[in-house]
Amino acid sequence: MPDPRGLPEGQWEPPEIRWDPLVGENVVIAAQRQDRTFLPPADECPLDPSRPGHPTEIPAPSYDVVVFENRFPSLREPHGRCEVVCFTSDHEASFATLSPRRARTVMEAWVDRTEALGAKPYTRQVYCFENRGEEIGVTLHHPHGQIYAFPFVTPRTQRMIDQADAYAEAHPGGNLFDDVVAAELDAGTRVVARNDHWVAFVPQAARWPFEVRIFPLDRVPDLPALSGPARDSFGPLYLDVLQRFDGLFGKPAPYIAAWHQAPVRDAGVRARFSTHLQVFSVRRAAGKLKYLAGTESGMGVWINDIVPEEAARRLREVR
Repeated sequence: MPDPRGLPEGQWEPPEIRWDPLVGENVVIAAQRQDRTFLPPADECPLDPSRPGHPTEIPAPSYDVVVFENRFPSLREPHGRCEVVCFTSDHEASFATLSPRRARTVMEAWVDRTEALGAKPYTRQVYCFENRGEEIGVTLHHPHGQIYAFPFVTPRTQRMIDQADAYAEAHPGGNLFDDVVAAELDAGTRVVARNDHWVAFVPQAARWPFEVRIFPLDRVPDLPALSGPARDSFGPLYLDVLQRFDGLFGKPAPYIAAWHQAPVRDAGVRARFSTHLQVFSVRRAAGKLKYLAGTESGMGVWINDIVPEEAARRLREVR
């Protein structure tokens, strides 16, 4: 149904994608987002179900999981697309408090939108993610994530592709992702949780004080390629990881959860890539946040205050 709510003046000015020739990366200029909704009161949340006198993004009086186009997008067709995924109608919930059944529904939403957006002629890569907590910079508290269809391969993904290519050349028959996962399983000291289809571990060169990567044990290029059992077993393990993050300091953890997926329509890259989820928090201790220092923001050289093995131990010990 049509959305009767107005938009700020200038909202429909198109975003721009500009190329930085010095570092070889795209930058999205989206000035129209400056006036987007910012931390509204709970009774004015635009992601709650609509009610009489309070129309929201969701016209229904209740919902399970819902996906819709972002009202304040960074990318707009035909040069990309930004969507919002609401995990639940419960404003006070979080992904960590979802049931395994609801987490499975969210997984199906990610799969469906990855397939649909990946089929768009302009899409090079589909990115599903969640930002949680004011410390991260969220502008809405309602539990939700986003999905971007990028018209280019993102810098982080391209770095992984380049590393995987170099590794394959140096180790004929080997695969970088497979060997990283195998090394973590063999070491065991950084593994936080695992089941028959997934393993969650703190990377041996973690950038963030508390950072976990969740890999499928059977390598696939993206979420649609996951088997049914892998989709079923993801939710319980992921919920366990998120609950451990929340339990570290006895309060909800601010975090970013980022799905790394292979670019679309590149068979060679897809054959080598492994989709996986990266989860990291900006909290390094109770009452202390990890701010990017000059070496990190200016030079891209990360300095971690916590030894990864210690971070893994602390996550494992959360009850």
